[in-house]
Amino acid sequence: MTTAWSRRALLATGGGAALALGLPTAASATGSAALPASAASTTTAADAAEFAALRAKWRDLYLGTGFSPTAEPFKSKLADLGAQASGFLSTMTPARGSLWPDLVYLDPEPDTDTESFNFSANMNTGYNRLRTMAEAYSQPGTGVTGDTGLRDAVITGLDHLYADVFNESTARYGNWWNWQIGAPQALMDTCVLLYDALSDAQRANYCNAVDKFLPDSAVGSYTGTSTGANRVDLCRGMILRGIVGASTAKVALAVDALSPVFPYVTTGDGFYPDGSFVQHTSIPYIGGYGAVLNDGLGRLFALLRGSTWEITDPGSRQFLDTIDAAIAPFIYDGLMMDNVSGRGITRVGASDHTRAHGVMASIVLLGMGAGPEENARWRAMVKGWLQRDYYAPALKAGSLSLVNTARLQTLLDDTTVTASPEPAAHRAFHNMDRATHRRRGWGAGLSMASERIAHYEFGNGENKRGWHTGAGWLQWWGDGAGLEQYSDAYWPTVDPYRLPGITVSRKKLADGQGGAWANPKPGTKWVGGTGDGEFGTTGQHLQGLASTMRARKSWFWLDDCVVCLGSGITSADGAAVETVVDNRCLGASGTQRLLLDGVAQPATRGWTTTRTTTWAHLDRHAGYVFPGGTELHALREERTGAWKDINDGGTATPNTRQYVTLWKDHGTDPADSSYAYILMPGASSKRTADRAADTGWLQILANDAGRTGIRVPSLGFTGVNFWAAGTAGKVTASAPVCVQIHEKRDGTATISVSDPSRTVTGLTLTWKRPVKSVLSKAETVTGVQTGSSVTMTFGDLSRSRGATHTVRVRVR
Repeated sequence: MTTAWSRRALLATGGGAALALGLPTAASATGSAALPASAASTTTAADAAEFAALRAKWRDLYLGTGFSPTAEPFKSKLADLGAQASGFLSTMTPARGSLWPDLVYLDPEPDTDTESFNFSANMNTGYNRLRTMAEAYSQPGTGVTGDTGLRDAVITGLDHLYADVFNESTARYGNWWNWQIGAPQALMDTCVLLYDALSDAQRANYCNAVDKFLPDSAVGSYTGTSTGANRVDLCRGMILRGIVGASTAKVALAVDALSPVFPYVTTGDGFYPDGSFVQHTSIPYIGGYGAVLNDGLGRLFALLRGSTWEITDPGSRQFLDTIDAAIAPFIYDGLMMDNVSGRGITRVGASDHTRAHGVMASIVLLGMGAGPEENARWRAMVKGWLQRDYYAPALKAGSLSLVNTARLQTLLDDTTVTASPEPAAHRAFHNMDRATHRRRGWGAGLSMASERIAHYEFGNGENKRGWHTGAGWLQWWGDGAGLEQYSDAYWPTVDPYRLPGITVSRKKLADGQGGAWANPKPGTKWVGGTGDGEFGTTGQHLQGLASTMRARKSWFWLDDCVVCLGSGITSADGAAVETVVDNRCLGASGTQRLLLDGVAQPATRGWTTTRTTTWAHLDRHAGYVFPGGTELHALREERTGAWKDINDGGTATPNTRQYVTLWKDHGTDPADSSYAYILMPGASSKRTADRAADTGWLQILANDAGRTGIRVPSLGFTGVNFWAAGTAGKVTASAPVCVQIHEKRDGTATISVSDPSRTVTGLTLTWKRPVKSVLSKAETVTGVQTGSSVTMTFGDLSRSRGATHTVRVRVR
């Protein structure tokens, strides 16, 4: 292969830059750079053999195995990889402060302020490009497989970055992540791929550099940036550095440092017993950092299994439980719900589908080290997701790495695995203010905020207008509703003040309101809910971001619908307050029919109306019922926006999409306003009309500042959010709690109680319903009296952090 420059010339350039800076120069193949202290210890023949085996295993984990390079989709992926690597090779121009002209990493004012972030990111991107080139050299069928010119260019690039920027003498600037996680991982991956082509001195230099920016102290305590997914990434970099530098001490230290990741946490970052996952202290992040943690641990489990450093911490068994408890509830038909993906929802080229693709491959990898029953269940679950995702199938979307493509393709081709359907289940995640609900043919996810969980995340110029994603944002998918709803340029085009389900002040907010990494939280405590695994009851005492607006919002999750109620809506912002019933993206040219009380409305762009309505229906989307009627506003509009509007790193290309929005206007500065509607995902117009005509189907027991409750007799369902002590229907509570009662056809009833505010130290709960006996009760129940009614006394609920307490009884 011919290149635009010779390796000798490039080495001279790199060395000259280093001398000009007074930095250490790249070592030659016969150089004698000192090994790091931890790597200089005596390595036995057995150690050397084990390190060689681990390098081979990591190559397989990184490159993939068992696929044919001449079969699709691998043939195309490999060709694309080769073309990308060749492009990087042709534009690589080493100079002082850069390896590629478009990636200047020389910071004229090096510090850790945000203006330096791009410079450190460019350094990290340079290492990632070199890793891509090394992968193209190592993979079969790339067109540059085994090309020594490409290999030598990678090595020269490594030497240049070492001499010019990433070495023992450089002070860190910009974003810490690029120096401690991004660059070390890419560098060590590349060293594994090209290990035999590197000299001892070169490997020592690179290890010394990693030791400078990723020292042992980085994992010395479980705090700050060394928690959760970041901790796993730090340990991965350190383990690979140990394998490349033959340091048993480094590998052992990093494996031990993984232990704090496994136990459930009660505050801060990590996994919680209820399945919640939090990163950055107050951001639900299963779709971002949680996925990174999942993938990172999956690879490390596989890498070290059977070695001297196999991960045997008892807590690792607990981590495997998070697949069912934390990950699976947020994946629906092959997409990862946006409400647990933080600022990542605004990244161009990514979507709820692409975020799920890598997670699915990680689950398959983790299953290989789990028990046979778990492995079989997870493989069936993942296969179901793969088969049902018609919008952006993981094996066709192009977002997957080749190794993950191979892993999922093998599963899809495995005829011994029968795909499992989506489960019918309700889950409440009280430690991150989220809830998920699945029924036959539809699913939904709810996003809230409290004094514990932020309104939204803004940082790195990302998610500048995500202000109201914690204001009761309700996303859903139903039969015919389209898995593309939040994937097709939704975020740059949707009105950020009209996200579906929210109650919001129209007060104008600044981009990034609250400031970068501020993670602004409301001061409200009463946020959470309860459920019995089938149905659910959820409430949110909402305080608007940078607003005086307050509201009490409730959701009751049933078999074919969500009953949505709101009360106590007040504001003094001098701005209108709205509750957004829904805001559906119809794609680039959608004109789906909208019915209001059975009458078709115009499909003209810009059409709007306000009228008293009892039910509405949007074709191929959902039905909406308004008990007793409501003054409904409807709008059909075309909206245009660019990814750069919401993310500094996005493209400026305009995107245009059609929307239908339904909302209730509470007026300017409302006092004690309310709303009520029923959302029926995927329902036909006939079923919607029938539900509206059946005025006895739903009984609203209360909807005010003291309590919000409903009863659905046909389902044996009662749900009440007691914002304060009081009575709703046949239920009386002595404290502010969430109560759900579900009577079954077998003569039993399940009573579920939670303390969302985490302030209740004692509770007396009475249900005026004849009860024969108690079948089971939570440990917090200190007494039960049965008879013509049942009265239950509970001890301190505040310590349970919003968890559900259950009593099962036999009714008369």
